[in-house]
Amino acid sequence: MAKQVVPEEARRRRRPTRQGTVLSERLIVETALRMLREHGSAGLSVRRLGTALGADPSTLYRYFDGMDGLTLAIGEELIGRALDGWTATGDWRTDLRELGRRIHGAYLDHPQAAMLTAGRVTGRAREIAADETVLGILRTAGFPDADAVLVFHAFIDQSLAFAALDAGTLALAETSRTSDERQWESTYARLPAEKYPHIAATAQLLAARMNHSAYPVALDMLLASADSRLQALHAG
Repeated sequence: MAKQVVPEEARRRRRPTRQGTVLSERLIVETALRMLREHGSAGLSVRRLGTALGADPSTLYRYFDGMDGLTLAIGEELIGRALDGWTATGDWRTDLRELGRRIHGAYLDHPQAAMLTAGRVTGRAREIAADETVLGILRTAGFPDADAVLVFHAFIDQSLAFAALDAGTLALAETSRTSDERQWESTYARLPAEKYPHIAATAQLLAARMNHSAYPVALDMLLASADSRLQALHAG
């Protein structure tokens, strides 16, 4: 049976750790992010986190319902960072483009954490605020509710899917990532045109393009498609 998470007011009465630090949910999440960045998901455990914080590992269960609860809190932190400092312009395409890039960027700042959390739904305040913001942008722009949800779904999943994909590349060992990147010049650019005419014709363009994230292009395509849908709805 999962241990009961202690309410916030009860946590505040806890004494400092052996290192003189007063624990908080935010401190634990930030420490977990650092450990993920340095050691990957295999290096994150309750025991190791307790050691890094100078606290008994069991103390962490006062804040989170096990490692899964901590994982959700990490995802909540990443999506919250995407919204920090963002302000709406009133132009729905501009606003969604900026939000999408912020979400993608916030996850790529922590690639190991991104791979761990991009597929999760936290149901917490900052994630809910992000969802409310995106839906509000779409409904205010004039999308009927069913279409707003359709575009919202595509927008969120696209942002997080590309974040997970690009994070996977960033999380590779340097030698592996370099080897993958060189394939476009060392292998694809040298394929015989008689057998692979289309690859050969575009080899230089592929080499220049394929080692960059396709997310900005895909995002613009999604927004253009949504705009066309909106215009058609208004015309009808």
